[in-house]
Amino acid sequence: MDKLDAFLDNLQNEIFEEARQALGEKGFQRWRNPRFGGRMENPDGHGRVTGECGDTMEIFLKFKDNRVSHASYVTNGCASSAISGSFAAELTLGKDPDELTDITDETVLETIGRLPEKDQHCAGLAARTVQDALNDYMIRHRDCKQ
Repeated sequence: MDKLDAFLDNLQNEIFEEARQALGEKGFQRWRNPRFGGRMENPDGHGRVTGECGDTMEIFLKFKDNRVSHASYVTNGCASSAISGSFAAELTLGKDPDELTDITDETVLETIGRLPEKDQHCAGLAARTVQDALNDYMIRHRDCKQ
């Protein structure tokens, strides 16, 4: 068993090092310690977007005093989609609707630090999902004001 344990430890270390190289330190740490994951009951805004790669992401926003007080995401996609969704949800916190419009694929990617080139579209998917959730909130909010 000692040889098997050593082999598995070595294999895990190789996988982690490859992931760290591909995702950068911030992305790697978020992959290892996910944040803001999960569905939200009764969100004030909900976005759902399917990207060109086939990954689907959902973002849930809860507002208090016209600012995002809670955010979460779910995705059926790869690690880069999950990391992008997590950072996008985090970027919404404390922001008002006008500030949310500034969340773009570039903003998400800059916050992560880097993604593999083939996965950079995941940052765009996360940003589009935030905008879809904001749109949903604005429609609901407008209907409540009338």
